[in-house]
Amino acid sequence: MRVLLLAFECNPEWYSLPAVAYYYAETLAQHVDELVVVTQIQNKENIEKHGGIKGAKVVFLDVESIVRPFENLAVFLMGGHKRNVGWTIYRALMYPAYVYFEWSVWKHFKSELTQERFDIVHRLTPMTPTLPSPIAKWSPVPFVLGPLNGGLRWPKQFSAEQGREREWLSNFRDAYKLLPFQKSTYKNCDAVLAAFNHTIVDLPDAAQPNIINFPEVGIDPSLFNLPVRGSKEKLTILYVGRLVPYKMPEVVIQAFGRSSILQQHQLIMAGDGAERSRLEEIVAEKHLEHCVQILGQVSHETVSQLMQEADIFAFPSIRELGAGAVIEAMACGLTCVVVDYGGCGGLVAADRGVKVPIGDTEHLIQSFVEALEALVQDPERVKKLGENAYHHALALYSWDAKARKNLQVYDWVLGHRSDKPDFWEPIALEPTESLNQPHSDSSENGKPAVPKVLDSRS
Repeated sequence: MRVLLLAFECNPEWYSLPAVAYYYAETLAQHVDELVVVTQIQNKENIEKHGGIKGAKVVFLDVESIVRPFENLAVFLMGGHKRNVGWTIYRALMYPAYVYFEWSVWKHFKSELTQERFDIVHRLTPMTPTLPSPIAKWSPVPFVLGPLNGGLRWPKQFSAEQGREREWLSNFRDAYKLLPFQKSTYKNCDAVLAAFNHTIVDLPDAAQPNIINFPEVGIDPSLFNLPVRGSKEKLTILYVGRLVPYKMPEVVIQAFGRSSILQQHQLIMAGDGAERSRLEEIVAEKHLEHCVQILGQVSHETVSQLMQEADIFAFPSIRELGAGAVIEAMACGLTCVVVDYGGCGGLVAADRGVKVPIGDTEHLIQSFVEALEALVQDPERVKKLGENAYHHALALYSWDAKARKNLQVYDWVLGHRSDKPDFWEPIALEPTESLNQPHSDSSENGKPAVPKVLDSRS
């Protein structure tokens, strides 16, 4: 099996999707006969620093003259890299740059594709449904798109956080469906990998017969694994993620501020972003310095160490698309306390974590107080839920397991198997009363009605 993998974002030293793409490609290369990864030249230094992508040939295309101006404008409108907000603005402005990238890919590989030297063309990144793939129409060989993740609406209770996120453009998100190449992309896909129900119901009818439920998140078991945890009186509650409005990091700090029980334990927060100074002020105002520590941004290796030393993962994000940090925490045997909305609601279940219903900020704070207090007073339950989470994550989300699923998709697309792969897991639908634009097309078992079948950094 010979695969041409398009990975516009692919970088082992960048957080979230670029790193996901790198490890996705590296594992996939071990399962196919030939993998050629094509990416932009700005990823070259870090990929080569890691010894390339093992088992794959990497082609770097110099598209900087077009990509860089749009990227610089997007970052300016977002308020700078350090703020880490306004990702809808970034995606919108990258539309022409990404179309240029695919046009460059087509020019470079046109003769090889025409001669069918490849069996499959797979567009891996970007993972947002809002950026089309012109090659879906141009390619004479089968085309696979995704995993895609996007389409999760802002909960109406959090308009203030939406403003602080500079996400005003998300109110006009559906306009992307009118852009050139959007219809042809989904009309010509042989398979569309889509993460979670919020993405699946957002995709056009033309794509539905070829959609396969396939979350993009994955874990490296050598880095994220189950440690031996001894009994201890003081438990560690951990938050890992960008300190930005929609991830609601203040909820966990406020929960500690309200609870003398929680203050007997410790909260460690790893991450940086626009909300950091405000969070530090809350810690000081509530005199929580003895039990709350904000570390700032740390390396992936440090995240692994923190997760193996902690006991509970508290993640109150109210608009989480993929929730990669949650899967990493589960792989380390942490009991995760999350909001039952978006990706988090699809990953956590009652036998492997705790989900609190979405509500306004006051509701979330009180819900986290109650959930965390119950856990720290029942260490055996924490241990049991964490072990279940570990087994679930390892079985479904290790990179090797995901690569094997990917092969099943390729076999189906190439006609080597007659039945379409079905990786569906029961997931919670978004509560429609919490949406700006509710989705109501659903059927039994939480699957989207037929016909109906991403994207921010974690």
